[in-house]
Amino acid sequence: MSRGALAYEADLAALTASLPSHPVFLSGLRARALEAFQAQGLPTVRREEWKYTPLREVAQTAWQPSEPGPALFEFELPFRVEGSVRVVMVNGRFDRNLSDTPAIKGLTVSSLHTAAQEQPDDLAKLGELVALDSFPFGALNTALWQDGLFIKIEAGAMVDPVIEIVHVSTHDGQAHAPRLFIDAGEGSSARIVENWITTPGARTLTIPVTESFIGERANIEHIRVQDEAETAFNIALWESRQAGSSEYKAYTIAFGAALGRLDQNIDIAGEHAVTRLDGVAAAMGSQLIDNHTQLDHAVPNCNSFEIYKQVIGGQATVVFNGKIMVHQDAQKTDAKQTNQALLLSPDATINSKPQLEIFADDVKCTHGATVGQLEDSPRFYMMSRGIPRSEADRLLVYAFAAEVLELISIDEVRLALEARLMDKLG
Repeated sequence: MSRGALAYEADLAALTASLPSHPVFLSGLRARALEAFQAQGLPTVRREEWKYTPLREVAQTAWQPSEPGPALFEFELPFRVEGSVRVVMVNGRFDRNLSDTPAIKGLTVSSLHTAAQEQPDDLAKLGELVALDSFPFGALNTALWQDGLFIKIEAGAMVDPVIEIVHVSTHDGQAHAPRLFIDAGEGSSARIVENWITTPGARTLTIPVTESFIGERANIEHIRVQDEAETAFNIALWESRQAGSSEYKAYTIAFGAALGRLDQNIDIAGEHAVTRLDGVAAAMGSQLIDNHTQLDHAVPNCNSFEIYKQVIGGQATVVFNGKIMVHQDAQKTDAKQTNQALLLSPDATINSKPQLEIFADDVKCTHGATVGQLEDSPRFYMMSRGIPRSEADRLLVYAFAAEVLELISIDEVRLALEARLMDKLG
């Protein structure tokens, strides 16, 4: 795979020079990111972290950068939670005409480009969590992003309406690099739902980066639903940092894309923090869904819980690489990780790699990984009571994934995801 895979890669410096102007500190960040990406190039399967995620098709496509313009698409946007704050991002840009962002005390929602111009002090931490030398697509996003979303929840603010973010990719053959920056202040509370969708049949490349800062005693629930067209490519980086006594619940639901990859890292940086990092992936046909997670315990007295369920049919492939890092000072850590995969086809593939790296001696850490098929006994029990085999199988698969879906506190979202899972199963 050559480093000149993207159509504009050979002239990235000229491209970045033509992007919207930003404050000096962001311009410097963009330059460092460009240098880091050019040093790495696109990852190949020779790199350990990418050995099960071939990018040949991504590399051989002459992607064009997204262009500003009116939002033109004919399909309906996903469900909306009643009374929510809704933000619509089209091809990586904040669309004010489609968004509905009423004034909520303690909540700021705006275009990231606008925030960079008008509130640069609020973005002082932008890029702080992204290891440019380790994540080439994170570096590429940092070099190329033109717009994105800025969410600030003031200290002590209890935001009751759900914050919904709909990311729409519409143009065939285009690449988008949206950036999300979330700053949840001390003692704040909010629920955030992201939906990633694509024009049916459009072949797009989306390389988003999300940075979330969770303040002391904050309580944040963040749900990411990737349901792009099975012709699209979504390669994302989601970085979070938790302060002390905070509670952060991060749920990842992956149904779509030809190739959907998410690298998700949570830096647990304050004592008495509680973290949930859970996910469901349903891959059919020839899809490839890859989740790389890392929970980084750097301080004592923190708890983390991780459950990932995967349902794989057809000739699809799912990858799970879950790492829990417990540093020497992180005594009294309690970390639990579970990964379970259900194969619905003899041609389906799961590559599972749970990892524990523990450098402290007074901890409780467990992990487990299982791979299996639907059992005959419960299927026979249901069929003996008049339930057709296909419906019995669907119900059993749903019950398998429900352990994660039922953790979601927003009723409308949970019910919509349950229905979408049943639809995905046919």
